[in-house]
Amino acid sequence: MKDQTQLRVVQAAGPIFADKGFDRATIREICTAAEANLASVNYHFGDKETLYLEAVRHAHALKMEQVPLSQWPSNTPPEEQLRFFIRAMLSRMLGTDELDWGTRLLMREMIEPTIACKSIVEDFIRPQLQLLLSILDEMVPQNISFHRKHQMAFSIVGQCLHYRVAREFVNLLIPEKERAEHFDRNHLVDHITEFSLAAIKNLPIPDSSEKKTS
Repeated sequence: MKDQTQLRVVQAAGPIFADKGFDRATIREICTAAEANLASVNYHFGDKETLYLEAVRHAHALKMEQVPLSQWPSNTPPEEQLRFFIRAMLSRMLGTDELDWGTRLLMREMIEPTIACKSIVEDFIRPQLQLLLSILDEMVPQNISFHRKHQMAFSIVGQCLHYRVAREFVNLLIPEKERAEHFDRNHLVDHITEFSLAAIKNLPIPDSSEKKTS
């Protein structure tokens, strides 16, 4: 996004969409916040929907820029690969204690999907899922079905997501001293990794009649 006015409008739109949602946010308040002409949205984006899509993409791109997809040496054991993956995911989801506009917007999109959902899935979410599936491929029997691997992947992601979505509830349920000693990011990475590896290790052996399905 090279045009400075275009970038300024997207950066101004993000927090407004995060706070108000797509329907209640107005072009006028976005342009006022961006100190841009009211016609800037039509000129740079064509319509409000496209601007919203760009704001969501920008939010996710910033998250991925801060914490890119994990990389490791080719001889890294799959158990350690999983730990690296979970650490990156938790870092991306938890960020700081402050709920920044990008996180708020992505969470809103998750709860109330809009036209941006499909694009975000294809551009950002699917590559992460494929990486996780490639790790699982090294740890599960070859004849396990695709749907079971998908379920396993979603279970791992779900554990990470819980500590983002339910953070306020966790803070209310768990005493501060216990949170400080056992619920910091490193402890959560260890717990989710160990819990997931134990579940994978104890998976029932697939029935010989269970076939791979796409």
